[in-house]
Amino acid sequence: MIVDSSVTTLLDFHHSPHRKATSGSQGYGDRKDGTYGEDLILPVPNGTVVFDDKGNQLADLIGTGTTFLAAQGGHGGLGNLALSSSKRRAPGFALLGEPGEERTLYLELKSVADIALVGYPSAGKSSLIAAISAARPKIADYPFTTLVPNLGVVQAGDTRFTVADVPGLIPGASQGKGLGLEFLRHVERCVALVHVLDCGTLETDRDPVSDLEIIEAELALYGGLEDRVRIVALNKIDLPDGKAMADMVAQTLRDKGYDVYPVSAASREGLQELLYGMARLVQKARAEAATEERTRIILRPTAVDDSGFTVQANADGSFSVRGQKVVRWVRQTNFKNAEAIGYLADRLAQLGVEKELFKKGAVAGSEVRIGSGDNEVVFEWEPTIEAGAEQLAGHLHRRGEDSRLEGAWVVEERVVDQLSDEEIAQQWEYNVEDPHTPQEIISTPPVSEDK
Repeated sequence: MIVDSSVTTLLDFHHSPHRKATSGSQGYGDRKDGTYGEDLILPVPNGTVVFDDKGNQLADLIGTGTTFLAAQGGHGGLGNLALSSSKRRAPGFALLGEPGEERTLYLELKSVADIALVGYPSAGKSSLIAAISAARPKIADYPFTTLVPNLGVVQAGDTRFTVADVPGLIPGASQGKGLGLEFLRHVERCVALVHVLDCGTLETDRDPVSDLEIIEAELALYGGLEDRVRIVALNKIDLPDGKAMADMVAQTLRDKGYDVYPVSAASREGLQELLYGMARLVQKARAEAATEERTRIILRPTAVDDSGFTVQANADGSFSVRGQKVVRWVRQTNFKNAEAIGYLADRLAQLGVEKELFKKGAVAGSEVRIGSGDNEVVFEWEPTIEAGAEQLAGHLHRRGEDSRLEGAWVVEERVVDQLSDEEIAQQWEYNVEDPHTPQEIISTPPVSEDK
């Protein structure tokens, strides 16, 4: 995901929530490699927050160009040519490509603004932001006209800042009443709040002071906004009773510690004083913040060393092997090919897995589990430490086979079931009458006539 200034909503993900990158292609003939899969880049708006399916926040994407690696592609496979060596001159197997990462993520957009205008529906917030900026929100004479936050860029002297018109709040907003939480989360990033209070309301049970107390109660219940500076804009002083109401409550609000600005979004009276008051708050917040400019960053999951592994002895006598590298090797192994399984056995031995199994008490025939969940593969273990890759030249076997595996490294039944009975008999030399039970066949390699 990358922050793109031309993207302003997450609606594309609402209409098309499932996104999948293209896979790489298989190798071609004449020793030609396959092509790589292409990166899938998802543009998101500034202020996008990414959560996993457990609700844990993974990234907070602020600033054009900031990038988050949402899912990692799998390792590509290798053809038999890439696996050849002095010991394996013509391997009869290949390594499979590893599946890419699949994740369920939740995206949330929080407005990025310096100042938030909060207040009751129809308090005049949209009219105010339209009067002080180039924003053109929908304005009407009924509540909840604003359904999404409106952002406006404001210039006050040398200070340029962004103001968000947060849709109207009502009692119970912190518990989700009305549009509640959908609105309050947009306040979190702001450095200061402006209470826009309606001095011209015709509702007999409301007045600017009680409105402010109700909104403050909702903000307190929501939490996390205690340190935001508040100022008050007493709006609609152009109305006949508006000026009188503003004069009546202004001192009461000042006594509560608020800076108070009587204004009219309609006549623009008092707006300059309000703008410079907001600018001072922004300047102070910016001076207190780190002066270092945010660097456009790439957010990736914490890097880990994938070369490690653990071996655990289980109560049922089996042994579990865990580790990113060994799990990847298992994913890349074609269990229909005995030579590929032999190659896996050699890799595990070289990594030290077999030595660790010996230390934990494993013996020939012990059940060994590699990976977990859907990635788990179960073997009846046969040590290969004394019959490693360096001895392959002494084992005469057809391509795709490994004579060391006769009677050994038997895969759990759910893996064996992927093969037909004929395939099992051909590749593993199983007893055809009982193809799921291995029959150990001891054979003596033919002696060459010229020796």
